[in-house]
Order: sequence, then structure tokens, then C-alpha cells
Amino acid sequence: MLAGVVAHGPRFACANGPILTAHSAGRIEEALRPAPSATDEDFLSGASGTVGGKRLLAREAADAVLDVAWRRGPQRSPRRRVLVLCVARPGSEWWPGAQAILRGSSHDVEIRTTGVERRGKFENLNRLLGATPPDRFDWLLVVDDDVALPRGFLDRFLAVAERFDFKLAQPAHRLASHAAWPVTRRRPASVARETAFVEIGPVTAFHRDTFAALLPFPHLRMGWGLDAHWSAVARDRGWRTGVVDATPVRHAVPAAGAYGRDDAVAEARAFLAERPYVRRDEARTLRTHR
Repeated sequence: MLAGVVAHGPRFACANGPILTAHSAGRIEEALRPAPSATDEDFLSGASGTVGGKRLLAREAADAVLDVAWRRGPQRSPRRRVLVLCVARPGSEWWPGAQAILRGSSHDVEIRTTGVERRGKFENLNRLLGATPPDRFDWLLVVDDDVALPRGFLDRFLAVAERFDFKLAQPAHRLASHAAWPVTRRRPASVARETAFVEIGPVTAFHRDTFAALLPFPHLRMGWGLDAHWSAVARDRGWRTGVVDATPVRHAVPAAGAYGRDDAVAEARAFLAERPYVRRDEARTLRTHR
């Protein structure tokens, strides 16, 4: 079906070809989506989000179609001051390319990195914030070292985020990306979606209006559950949060690849015990901007 609609537009000079293609890609995504586990904590997605084998090939084909079919939305915002933080492991295969794309934007970008050094992700991020206070920046981006960014990523991502007044934002995951949360995967015919949930990685953007409430980060190592709490804070403060489908990224490594899942869940459970958070069944799309 997907191959047929891909060929339909060029073959018959039909303007509906891209629309049919996007709808078919969406049906593939729904069919391939794993069912949540009823036994997981309600601050977890309930699915691993790992993609491989035949599912990977089908998703890569759908991604290629959507890349061609939907090139819409704002392309550039006014020049902004952007602080990028990354905890980069030695020999990271993906970080050099991501860093080059970020530096190639039209914005005033400062990138600060650190190694793991036997500390957790958010312990390291706080060390970076201590050395470079974010007060003079318009946006803070936290970027993992195992993410592939599309060309021109930052210009378009910030343009869309500002167009829809997102205070917390993330790029959508490509269909072929490892991604546990269904709400974060790219959607056909969507430039961006206002959502009730934005996750902690692989790319999270904080507008300066959030700095006083969310920075520095809590004293956590792995940070699972922190995104569920951030999302609740945003809801309580009336901040718009969203997923930018116009700039989908690929997370190259499944979550919990460098630490124990049980430890991450235990840390999250203790952190959220006395804090508000968005539950799994609340992590959904509120409005789609087409």
C-alpha cells in the first residue's frame, strides 16, 4: 500500500499523493506500535520503544516518504542566544555530527560538554550550568550524545517552537528512532503538536521563561520521571509544551543502555513520591498544527 501511494503522485501528477502517503505511513506506525504493559509504573511509557528487524525497515521507508511529503512550517526565527549542554561519552559516534549541525545554525550558539566521570546525567548537567549560568540565553537545549539531527535543525526547530509559543519543546522522533513514548513519534501532516508531555531526551529545549522554576536540575543521576514532573509544572503554570514534527530526530541507542533500568525506576519512584507528575494515560496530544 505504501509503495503504491508513493508512486501515485508523480505517476498521475496528483496533488493528493503526499496526503495519501502520509496517511499510509501513519497506519504503518499504528500497526507497529507496541501495546503498553499494565505492570509498569504509571510514570513510564510501558513500552521499550526499541526498533529493529523488519519493523526498522518499514519505519525507515515511511520516514523517507514523510521527509519528502511534508516540508512545511516556519523556517527561521530571529537570532537567539542558545546554550547547548551535552554529556558526551568518549568516542561517541553521533555527537560530532550533531554538534556540527548545531554550530551551523544562524543563531548565537554556545556548546558546553563534559564527560560522564562516574556521575549521572543530571549531576553532570548541573556542573555545566554552574560553569555557564543560563541567565543570558534565550533557550537552553539539553542534547544526548547518541542522536542524529537533520540538516538545518536548530533554525527550523526554534522557529516552530516560538511560532506556537512552546516553553518546553522537543523534536519528534523519526519512526525508525528508538522512542518509548508514542506521543513523541512524528505524525503525518503535522508541523507541531501541543502535548501534555515532553520527555528528558534525546533533545529537550527550555525557553528562558522556565529557567527560574526548572533550573538547576534536581539532584538525580538518571532522571527518569523528571519529564513527567516537568510536564505537571508546565500544566500548573499554563506553559505550552510541544513536540515539533517538522524536525524529526533519530535516537540511535535504546534507553538505559548505560545504566540499570531497575535503578532508574527506583530513583524515579522516590523522586515523584511527593511531587505532581503527568501519568502515562495523560501523556497525549492536545492540539495538532498542520
